[in-house]
Amino acid sequence: MGHRALVAYERTDGQYTLHYSHWGAANLKLKHRISAESPFGGDDTDSTWAQQLFAELADGLEVDAVDGYLTRKDRPSTVVDPKPRETGLTLNEIIAAHLDYLHHEAFFVVSTKFEVTAYRTLWLGLQYDSETVEQGETVGNGALATVRWHDGEPVGDGHLQGQFMALKDVVGDMIDKGVFTPSAARQYLKQKLAGQVGNRQELLIPTRESPFEKASLNHS
Repeated sequence: MGHRALVAYERTDGQYTLHYSHWGAANLKLKHRISAESPFGGDDTDSTWAQQLFAELADGLEVDAVDGYLTRKDRPSTVVDPKPRETGLTLNEIIAAHLDYLHHEAFFVVSTKFEVTAYRTLWLGLQYDSETVEQGETVGNGALATVRWHDGEPVGDGHLQGQFMALKDVVGDMIDKGVFTPSAARQYLKQKLAGQVGNRQELLIPTRESPFEKASLNHS
């Protein structure tokens, strides 16, 4: 099954290349695996090819020009797929149109200085929590929460996910009992989630008006 994640690397023009990692969400390990020496989280002892490819991508190399870097049979394996899914994207475009909040467990943003921000994805769909909600979009339908760290380990990550799952279960029951419409339930869910995340973490929720909007306790 894997622990799937998407990784957005900032380019020199301020746009991003988008990459996939099949195991990168496990314990959010890419937070510490990605570096200037090993941009795709591979073996630091032989990463010249990865550094060269990353530099080319940062300068605007297109997806179809990447294959030449990947033909070496002795190329070390990497946690992040070196071939991007797409290039030249904004963060808004990624989180609203590319990030699948049900199937991608984490999202990482890597700056040009290799500052790595890890986000846990939280899917807002309620089809598994309500008997009356038949379908919920997965792409663009969720929230991103940053994670607190201590001694290189994520703090409270599992607790937040457990809280969120319990919250969704309650909201699903409220829909089935007619207390909430699906629209009202979504707003309630976002407000309560903002309260669970609190002020020590950042919560980002895509909206049609501003896909990369920061949520607050009063978010509506």
